[in-house]
Amino acid sequence: MSSCNAARANRTHGDTQLAITLNNRALITIYGGSGFIGRNVVRALAKTGARMRVAVRRPELAGHLQPLGGVGQINPVQANVRFPDSLLAAAEGADAVVNLDGILFPSGKQTFKAVQDEGARHVAEAARAAGVGRLVHVSAIGADPEAASAYARSKAEGEAAVREVFPDAVILRPSIVFGPEDDFFNRFAALARIAPVLPLIGGGNTRFQPVFVGDAAKAVVAALSGEAKPGTPYELGGPEVLTMRQVMERVLTYTMRKRPLVTVPFWLAKLKGAFLQLLPKPLLTVDQVRLLESDNVVSEAAKRARRTLEGLGIEPVAIAAIVPAYLEQFRPRGQFSVYRPQP
Repeated sequence: MSSCNAARANRTHGDTQLAITLNNRALITIYGGSGFIGRNVVRALAKTGARMRVAVRRPELAGHLQPLGGVGQINPVQANVRFPDSLLAAAEGADAVVNLDGILFPSGKQTFKAVQDEGARHVAEAARAAGVGRLVHVSAIGADPEAASAYARSKAEGEAAVREVFPDAVILRPSIVFGPEDDFFNRFAALARIAPVLPLIGGGNTRFQPVFVGDAAKAVVAALSGEAKPGTPYELGGPEVLTMRQVMERVLTYTMRKRPLVTVPFWLAKLKGAFLQLLPKPLLTVDQVRLLESDNVVSEAAKRARRTLEGLGIEPVAIAAIVPAYLEQFRPRGQFSVYRPQP
């Protein structure tokens, strides 16, 4: 490690993990920082004064990140998790690394295995080779090597690879992440605007614990700052647990629309997904239906051990405080529709 890096970190006795001091002398490499969660992580880190190297496949398309910080604070660079040499170049000289790379569905060479399994290993290897002090790896609640879903299995395999290479890495597992640019509430609101009915896959009984993207970003900052225990997985969920039926009801309330909710059995949803997943940007895939067969909530074990947002000193933001404002575009008269929250 360079003397400059050493000056920016505090080593604890008997622990190879470094607690990063986030200021204008710190350099953080963020893989996958141009996506939905990534943009919010960049914004949160910019407030600390830290400099960022945002490693993405197409840096020329990441110019939207630079206005989130000061002049020269945010520097997009080229890297691809399928090419380890590019990852190492992006990690050289950094004090910490954050891995946000992930996909919702495979496309071409961007497969679950390549990005979320082998890609996670390559990032951890780059961080280790570069002498980085802290690695934060963002996975997902539901990561399970025995899961029916390929997405969930690849997330679990990626976690295992990260632990093998970088045992002190902090792993963050968010539930469904919501915010103004999400692909969750926005997707259902868009569907409610054009569809005569809204589908409830499997009866709409799957439970979620949606977490605000700003809180997920705060968790990354807290993990970098040493608030999280090294080598420990944290599960990130919001203050409410909702079934899919309740999610749809919230969407209809916030968009001021009325639509029947129709149950779609899992087998029929998988059949539809088999065709819809052939689209360039699938509306539904068979693998996503398999994910819906399991709840997506913070485990009781994580709550007991305080491996949660609250354990990181973060008070989670409620859905009602954020979602109604950005779903106004889907109301019958848009911003001119007057939404009155229920007492």
